[in-house]
Amino acid sequence: MVELKNEEQFALMREAGLIVARTLEMLRGEVKDGVTTQHLDTLAEESIRSQDAVPSFKGYGGGDGVQAFPGVICASINNEIVHGIPGDAVVRDGDIISIDCGAIFQGWHGDSAITVPCGEVSDDVTELLRVTEQSMWHGIAAIVPGDKLNNIGRAIQDYVRKQGSYGIVEGYGGHGIGSQMHMDPMILNHRTFDKGPKMRVGMALAIEPMINLGRKDTWELKDGWTVATLDGAPSAHFEHTVCITEQGLWVTTALDGGKTGLEPFGTTLHP
Repeated sequence: MVELKNEEQFALMREAGLIVARTLEMLRGEVKDGVTTQHLDTLAEESIRSQDAVPSFKGYGGGDGVQAFPGVICASINNEIVHGIPGDAVVRDGDIISIDCGAIFQGWHGDSAITVPCGEVSDDVTELLRVTEQSMWHGIAAIVPGDKLNNIGRAIQDYVRKQGSYGIVEGYGGHGIGSQMHMDPMILNHRTFDKGPKMRVGMALAIEPMINLGRKDTWELKDGWTVATLDGAPSAHFEHTVCITEQGLWVTTALDGGKTGLEPFGTTLHP
C-alpha cells in the first residue's frame, strides 16, 4: 500500500533529508587514505544525533540467523555494491566508497547515498561515478504524476546503455519512503513489463541506481548484509529521496532541493 503525505509531513521529511545531506557532505570530506569505515560511522552518528534525529539504519532488520544492521551508515568499498557493514576496513588511495545514510526526524525519514573517490582513481572509475550519478537524475526527472512507475527504471537503463557497457544491478533498487524507511512501491533500475502504480502527488520515492563497471551479477557475503559484484569489478551507488508535491518535485536529501541536478531537464520543482 502506497503512503500519501501532506505538505506538513513533506516538510518534516525535508528536515530529515537535510540532516542526511549535511552528514554526507561532512563524511565526503573525511574520506582519505587510512580512514576506517568505523570512524566514518562514528562521525555519522554524532552528526545525526546532534541534529535531534535518530539514525535509520542502526538496528534495522535481522532475524533468521542474521544480525540486525549494526551501523549508522552502509559503507561499501570498491566491488561492494551496497549494505557494507562499518568496521575495521580501511579506505586507501585509489578506492571508492559508497556511503548510504538515513535519518529519522520526528517520525519521518530521509535516505541518501553518495560514492566518493579516495585520492586519485582511474579514468574508467571516475566515469563510472559520473554515469551512475547522472542515471539517478535521469530517473528522478522521469517522476511525473499520472505516469507509470516503471518509467523511472526505463529512464535509468536507457541513459546507462547510451554511456557504455555497464552492469545494472538487479534485485536491489529504490523504494517508497516516509513514516518508514522502506515502503511500497519497489523501484527497479531497469526496464520491466510490470508498469507498477501511477505516480501521484503525495508519494515519496527513494531513487538509487547501482551500476557496476563489469557485469551485473552479485553475491551476498557471509555477514548476511554486504552485496558485492561477482566478478570483483568496482560498483557505484547514488541515492536521493524525492517527494511529489502539488508545486513540483522536492529532492529532500539535496541541499538545494534538486535544483542543480534537475535544471537540465526543465523539471518543475517545489519552491
